[in-house]
Amino acid sequence: MEHKYYSLAPILQKKARYNMIIGLRSNGKTYAALRHGLVEFFNTGSEMAYIRRYREDFRGKRGEQLFAALIANNEIYTISKGEWTGVKYMSSRWYFTKKNAKGEEVRSTKPFCFAFSLSEMEHDKSVSYPDIRTIIFDEFITRQYYLNDEFVIFCNVLSTIIRLRDDATIFMLANTVNKYCPYFKEMGLKHITSMDPGTIDTYKTVAGLRIAVEYCATLETKKSRPSDIYFSFDNPKLEMITGGVWELDIYPHLPCRYTPADIIFQYFIEFDSQLLQCEVVNFSPTTIYDQKTNSQVCFTYIHAKTTELKYPDTDIVFTTRYDPRPNWFRNILRPVGEVDKKILSFFRTYQVYYQDNEIGEIVNNYIKYCTKDMTH
Repeated sequence: MEHKYYSLAPILQKKARYNMIIGLRSNGKTYAALRHGLVEFFNTGSEMAYIRRYREDFRGKRGEQLFAALIANNEIYTISKGEWTGVKYMSSRWYFTKKNAKGEEVRSTKPFCFAFSLSEMEHDKSVSYPDIRTIIFDEFITRQYYLNDEFVIFCNVLSTIIRLRDDATIFMLANTVNKYCPYFKEMGLKHITSMDPGTIDTYKTVAGLRIAVEYCATLETKKSRPSDIYFSFDNPKLEMITGGVWELDIYPHLPCRYTPADIIFQYFIEFDSQLLQCEVVNFSPTTIYDQKTNSQVCFTYIHAKTTELKYPDTDIVFTTRYDPRPNWFRNILRPVGEVDKKILSFFRTYQVYYQDNEIGEIVNNYIKYCTKDMTH
């Protein structure tokens, strides 16, 4: 079966200023966006901006390879109507290239695409980019660490590029590697993680800004790509590669049953608008261990909380929000009292269990936030 790659046509029909495209790896999202930028350049003279989180993401060979697939498919030659055949990357800029009559490589005098990194945003502020109208932010979702106030940094980069104009189109591209992305909340995109593959949702801000979000279809069938055979293991995390589903780690689930009488303490975690209830369980382990063992088992079990906090002024709550109440803490990795130290010890000794993998993902992303916060 011939594999059909992603097309921008459906989302471009929404005529949105922001176009967020999420889907399986290697389905052609970046290819399509870069090709769109090339077509716009030769049709209107508008240039491209290519944004990544870190400069290392496009430095050296990575920068050289960005347009490799388009070159291999003769897209540069076709779109430029034979004027150019290749692309050269130099000093965070991409230029067109070709061979002259002597067989020597020559390049265009002006770049057609500029590279920007969020982590080095300050270096680009003083430069003007009046002809950039296609902006591509690639791999904006990560399973690693986001920058502090990353969404604000991203907006600052956009401000540097766009200045006072209103003629830019922004493409935000990502694989389905993490459901909990700060951009979703910051941009008011409430339903992304519940979207069905092959659908496009549109949002509109009070100022009239239109945002289109596409969850790419799982192209044809899971066997539509020959390479899928290499990932046909019994591991649900690989479904992100072969089918475009959201990637989830596998987390330890509750090892045994317990009763409310076995709960000796409760605390809560609030992250990404999700409230979780964490129960410290202490009971005799005869149901899961050798009955000759007399020691008590103590662990934390974390599950979703479907109601509001009953005692918000006394319950211990870990959250990313700033809250002046003495029982609310921003970083679970920075204990300030004996109770906090005991709670942290469950995580350090791997005595934490989760309702399901979704709950595990929420806690994992909160811990990543706390780890990142420790470095600042």
